[in-house]
Amino acid sequence: MTVAQKRPEFRNINALTDLPSYRLPAAGIVSILHRVSGVLMFVLLPFILWIFDTSVSSEISYARLRAAFQVGAFSWIVKLVALALIWAFLHHLIAGVRHVWMDVSHAAVTKARGATSAKVTLALSIALTVILGAKLFGLY
Repeated sequence: MTVAQKRPEFRNINALTDLPSYRLPAAGIVSILHRVSGVLMFVLLPFILWIFDTSVSSEISYARLRAAFQVGAFSWIVKLVALALIWAFLHHLIAGVRHVWMDVSHAAVTKARGATSAKVTLALSIALTVILGAKLFGLY
């Protein structure tokens, strides 16, 4: 006679009580940020086009664009938007390369390698953003 094992109990989660204590793995964070960075680049596409159009229209409009990045309190807003774009592009690019690498290399689809590649993706995107942000804000 065999004793029946108790089946696992599944329940719905409560967003207010369960989500703050939930520990999302690094791969999940990279996946969510990959989507966020894609949306951010899409939403800021008019800003990107304005910067490009202004920079190539004439010497006067290029000088106005440089002034928008250099003078006054407004320059901090422009630089923060540009920094957000830098992060979005870098994270989206590195996470995309990670996804392609995982699709091509079947050995990369293990839990350990997925966690490692997710941490490398986060570290690279943050480090490169800090380096380029320092250049953008004139620290070097």
